[in-house]
Amino acid sequence: MKKNTENIQIYLENCFSDLSFVKKSVSVADGHSYCVFPGFCDVHVHFREPGFSYKETILSGSLAAAHGGYTAVCTMPNLNPVPDSADHLAAQQQLIDRDAVISVYPYGAITVGQQGEKLSDMSALAEKVIAFSDDGKGVQNEEIMRQAMISAKKLGKTIVAHCEDNSLLHGGYIHDGIYAKAHGHKGICSESEWGPIARDLRLAAETGCAYHVCHISCKESVELIRKAKANGVDVTCETAPHYLILDENDLQEDGRFKMNPPLRSTEDRQALVEGIADGTIDMIATDHAPHSAVEKSEGLQGSPFGIVGIETAFPLLYTVLVKNEIISLEKLLELLCINPRKRFGIPFGNDFTVWDLDARDTINPATFLSQGKATPFTGKTVYGKCISTYSNEKKVYPYTK
Repeated sequence: MKKNTENIQIYLENCFSDLSFVKKSVSVADGHSYCVFPGFCDVHVHFREPGFSYKETILSGSLAAAHGGYTAVCTMPNLNPVPDSADHLAAQQQLIDRDAVISVYPYGAITVGQQGEKLSDMSALAEKVIAFSDDGKGVQNEEIMRQAMISAKKLGKTIVAHCEDNSLLHGGYIHDGIYAKAHGHKGICSESEWGPIARDLRLAAETGCAYHVCHISCKESVELIRKAKANGVDVTCETAPHYLILDENDLQEDGRFKMNPPLRSTEDRQALVEGIADGTIDMIATDHAPHSAVEKSEGLQGSPFGIVGIETAFPLLYTVLVKNEIISLEKLLELLCINPRKRFGIPFGNDFTVWDLDARDTINPATFLSQGKATPFTGKTVYGKCISTYSNEKKVYPYTK
């Protein structure tokens, strides 16, 4: 623990201009020390408001984030109204200003209504959003994506892409692999993901646009991005904790194992782990996507895509990757905090989170502050407990009004 604490101090000194507030806020009792980390940053969450507050709200989502050690998040635009204009964005921003306990940065939609047919009012949104995405839907039309990249380049913004070719889905809802075949499920092929990535990487090279790929899940995606980086394309990407820890062999006939993209093969998972180790994959984002208990009770076929993850990400990754010496703790911090903030220009501020890395716990959705409870990790033993989280020099976990 002492070694960890000393290493993290180096990160703190690089991240914060003034450590006095941090030092005063960390307590050491009975010879037991806690680790202090810069606040984590998640560039891919769904807080569901406005439009779907029965799934999650800005308040519940941001409280859950603080519980997980996160002090900055970027919220996806699959809302009602879709933030495709300044007026529509204002409805979301009012809720953020009123209810968020951490820093919440909204995405603007790439296309009107996320329908993929006409560009949103990108120039009016640019100064008010962190980047542009149609996450939840892939932009099917190549020319629309080209024009979006040209506009984003002019505006100094990043295109953040959910890569999915609808023509290759064929009604699938889990990976087109051994589990789907053995249990009679319709599968989603990997090409539905890596095909659009290949197209977009070509367009990013053509336009010079900053391009970020959401939630990659398969080995082909890793290799395409690795080659594009070597060729000088301005591309970054993310994967999620569940793709690094689980694969199709872990599937159960339960909606809490259904997400998009799906859990893929063992070989895909191994390629993702290699990708975070060698720097091809820049960051880990949770794709925190809460739904109601009723919605997620309909099994693999009938449930909506999406699981929660912002409260369990660090303990899971620390337990599986760091304690098993797959990556270092410093590398995990780069993936969860340093790299996402650098890529999206999100300041560190005086945000930090305090953890007891020796604490052992069992993942129990009943303890979640998120309204969503569906996680494939229920019952898993993990190490690491969040003691407190501070955002803008205010304690946001445990939270008191």
